[in-house]
Amino acid sequence: MPVVFRERGFRFFFYSFEGSPREPVHIHVKGNDADAKFWVGEEIVLAYNDGLNSRDLALVSLIIRARRKEIRDAWYAHFG
Repeated sequence: MPVVFRERGFRFFFYSFEGSPREPVHIHVKGNDADAKFWVGEEIVLAYNDGLNSRDLALVSLIIRARRKEIRDAWYAHFG
C-alpha cells in the first residue's frame, strides 16, 4: 500500500491492487482511528467515511485539493 504522503496526523495512500477493472483515481485516508476514501478527479468527492468527524473531513478535503496533482501523479506513476 503506497503511502503518498502524511500530513496533520493523517496518512494518504492507495492500495496496490485496486480491483479489476481498476477504479478511477482516488485516495484513502487514515487517522484518528477513522478512515475515508475520496475520488480525485476534477472535483474531490467523498466516496465513504468511517469515523472522521466533520472538522477532519473538511481538513482532509482541503489537503487533498491542495495536493491533487501530487496524488494524481503518484497514482499514474504506480499504476501506469
